[in-house]
Amino acid sequence: MSLVTELGRVAVLFGGSSAEREVSLKSGQAVLSALIRSGVDAVGYDPADGGLVGLEALAPDRVFIALHGRGGEDGTLQGALELLGIPYTGSGVLASALGMDKQRTKLVWQALGMPTPEAEMLGPEADWQAVVERLGLPLIVKPVHEGSTLGISVVESAEALAEAYHEAARFDARVMAERFVKGEEYTVSLLGDEVLPAIRVEAAGGFYDYEAKYLSDETLYHLPCGLGESDEVELGELCRQAFAAVGGEGWGRVDVMRDAQGRFWLIEVNTSPGMTDHSLVPQAAAHVGIDFETLVLRILAATLESRPA
Repeated sequence: MSLVTELGRVAVLFGGSSAEREVSLKSGQAVLSALIRSGVDAVGYDPADGGLVGLEALAPDRVFIALHGRGGEDGTLQGALELLGIPYTGSGVLASALGMDKQRTKLVWQALGMPTPEAEMLGPEADWQAVVERLGLPLIVKPVHEGSTLGISVVESAEALAEAYHEAARFDARVMAERFVKGEEYTVSLLGDEVLPAIRVEAAGGFYDYEAKYLSDETLYHLPCGLGESDEVELGELCRQAFAAVGGEGWGRVDVMRDAQGRFWLIEVNTSPGMTDHSLVPQAAAHVGIDFETLVLRILAATLESRPA
């Protein structure tokens, strides 16, 4: 039996109702088109249109999750699909929920002695000067449960910290401040047991924000990343361990900063990475000869395996 036949009917989930809806629509359309070109019986579905009832009506054999953010990447959808008995791509309930929570991901890494910048939670009554004294400057302020750098600010003073908190709080009730690591930004994609080549990201404005990720044509993606062989092996192994620490499965991406002393610092894990024309996983896969159609099929083929208990 061919892989296409084994996969059966596939529903590609994209869109949704999170703040990352527009990016998800692009990812989903790219995945859906690739599956159709490969001969897969695939259909696109936006959960914002008909919820789980509409998905059940499609009677899919499996689901490719191209949703980003809350409601698609945070374990809630994964839990629903588990109850419905529908296999799905990517990480399970626990890893999805944990990976979406930047603070708790950091706590797991810290407990395992893995390098990640110091951080603390913020509230509207925080003593901004005291936060600065504990963590130093600059700081990066971010919503705990958002992706795509939505609501993120880099602050250089205690006065700016309050404004950054309120900006992040527009996106999430939980907001954290983290020591900002000045240096080079790397991202490492994982595909099954394979660690794909690291990419060094260089944003024109110096900060890889939403515009740099999805809209700008000036963002540079260095591949090869420019690291020496031993450093790249070290980085890849660190990211593999960081992904495994949160229980990641199937595929994902880990973002890392490297400081002026050459030390790597884990920033966050992404259990449902973007699949747009600007996205990083497809770039890394292409560098080792995995074209987009093959990449999508490999991610989907993992749903044929039983999920670990």
